[in-house]
Amino acid sequence: MSEPSAPSPSPPPRGRNGCLQALAIVVGIVLLLPGLCAIILIGAGPRMAREDVLFLLLMLGIGAGGIALIWWAVRRPRQ
Repeated sequence: MSEPSAPSPSPPPRGRNGCLQALAIVVGIVLLLPGLCAIILIGAGPRMAREDVLFLLLMLGIGAGGIALIWWAVRRPRQ
């Protein structure tokens, strides 16, 4: 009788898409701009209305999203 065949080897893992990584970094840099503007405005205006503070917090959140996107693009595991 014939021997059972060995399981076929798994296909090699796909490489990381460099175009997607570059696009994520560029979008992350663009998202950093509102955060930078918020930091400048916080330093320039010591007395702000409540709505202004909420708007600046939103802009800081967008900037934090840009940092997270850049971090994700750079730290993705290589395959």
